[in-house]
Amino acid sequence: MENRALDRVLNVAGYQFGELAADGLKAMRESLRRQGSRCGISGTILLSPEGVNLFLSGEAGGVRGFLQFFREVTGFSSFEVKESWGNELAFNRFLIRIKPEIIAFGVRTIVPWVRTSPYLSAVELKQWLDEGKDFILLDTRNDYEIKVGTFEKAVPAGIGHFKEFPEAVDRMSVHDRAKPVVTFCTGGIRCEKAAPYLESRGFTQVYQLQGGILKYFEECGGAHFRGDCFVFDHRVALSPSLQESEVRQCYGCRAVLLPEDFQSPDYIAGRQCPFCVGRDRLCMEELCLSRNDRIRQETVELPGALPYENQRPLKVPASADGMEIIAFLKSLKFRPPEEPWEDLMELGRLTYLGKPLAPGDLVKAGTQIIHHVPMTTEPAVNGNIEILYEDESLIVVNKPAPLPVHASGRYNRNTLEHILRAVYAPIVPRCAHRLDANTCGVMVLTKSKEIASILQPDFEDGKVVKRYVARVVGNPPSDRFSCSESISRESTSAGGRYIDPQGLSAETGFSVIERFQDGTTLLSIQMLQGGRTHQIRLHLWHSGIPVMGDPLYLPGYRMGDKQTLEPDAPPMCLQSSILEFIHPTKKHRVRFEAPLPSWMKE
Repeated sequence: MENRALDRVLNVAGYQFGELAADGLKAMRESLRRQGSRCGISGTILLSPEGVNLFLSGEAGGVRGFLQFFREVTGFSSFEVKESWGNELAFNRFLIRIKPEIIAFGVRTIVPWVRTSPYLSAVELKQWLDEGKDFILLDTRNDYEIKVGTFEKAVPAGIGHFKEFPEAVDRMSVHDRAKPVVTFCTGGIRCEKAAPYLESRGFTQVYQLQGGILKYFEECGGAHFRGDCFVFDHRVALSPSLQESEVRQCYGCRAVLLPEDFQSPDYIAGRQCPFCVGRDRLCMEELCLSRNDRIRQETVELPGALPYENQRPLKVPASADGMEIIAFLKSLKFRPPEEPWEDLMELGRLTYLGKPLAPGDLVKAGTQIIHHVPMTTEPAVNGNIEILYEDESLIVVNKPAPLPVHASGRYNRNTLEHILRAVYAPIVPRCAHRLDANTCGVMVLTKSKEIASILQPDFEDGKVVKRYVARVVGNPPSDRFSCSESISRESTSAGGRYIDPQGLSAETGFSVIERFQDGTTLLSIQMLQGGRTHQIRLHLWHSGIPVMGDPLYLPGYRMGDKQTLEPDAPPMCLQSSILEFIHPTKKHRVRFEAPLPSWMKE
């Protein structure tokens, strides 16, 4: 649907918690999709077993006609919306998504349609503020939303995503638990979960602002409020008069831009902003320093160190379609949980669309089962990530080791992706390639899906020059040699790979930099073909000169039983040292080099 201009556009937003049958959501989605097309509306609807959440935009007759149909189909006959008016559609398309939650929170014990905290009306909140009443006014929104505007005396939760709210509550002072607390957000939906969660953590007087900031604007205007309210559509932000404000989002990095940001020489409409590119090297270095300071803040205590409920997705492949769930779970190749799958199902820790699964249930290809792991703590990692370069499209890091890149196995929050997503929110950095947890060195991430779709194929097709250095145990007979053995598609029980003539083709070139008296050798390495999992390590091991410190591919052609090292263990001496490629937007060749590792300096 085009973002066409209309004489008068009605924008509505609303939510309602309530139990919906998970097996009926797809049929409901199709029915609503057809009606939305007939009514000519745009926007987003979220359907979930816990209720509905919608943002719609269109001509008044079409929107109101659709809402009447929506109430009939969902059974939420009293469904209410907040209205605002504009001159353009606030959304390009009409999308309906099925989600486990209409607002992602991750704490299954909070059930708003069964019980939520008491409401405080907008007028009552204004009265409290007018009188100077002693209470905590808690902003439950993300930091980038708060940047646009908030109440004068509000306390920010200090989060980049609402799922981080429970951790933010744990950081609050125990002395605040006897004080009145009023939570608020954009439209009220987040407070339906945030407020009762505060109560569950011992706060005794908790209220939620009814209807959120937008309802407050409607009834009280901008009294006690500074700035505008961030909204999740093309308008970006609304003023206290509920009109589109001057706040914008950067086309490149999606950062929130205030009017003063438009005056920066780094701002080019539709291309770049002060937050995603610097005019010169000095500006870029300052940006990197600020990012690195934020990384240090995020990793003073590793995000996976405190107990939390980990929700591990288990995607059902085509080969498992129609299998009983127990058979499917036992066919998975990762290490099984400490308790039998049957016991976990009895405890309700395996769900699909929020509904607990039973041993006799059948799985369907393409669906995603959630394995809930309570009180999860993750092994320690090296969180000393360093940003080497950043522009409107790319983030280049010096990845430390040991540090997994993606969530897998025992690691979810203690990963490069999780830490950087917390630092860069609302941007979602995407890895353009992979490095093993124990491999350190230069690595590239993109700031958008569009840039990822350009750069990731270049890595996969071998268009990127990738050079590594390694210190190996032993002395190769020649100063230059290569290995072109194919690598298995399957992994061993310990997570390793093996040489398989029927496997994936791969070729690695090696050249000696220096031979040491202790019997080790420093090598320069280039992937000539492949980029397979463990390619360099396996080819060196097969050649009889394994990487020094490798916990998996051991001297004497032995295979270890451990993948990721402890942070205080001697390092695995393999580094991604140089990456060289055509910049996806600037179209000139760029080269990035990692600092020398300690084992190479020595």
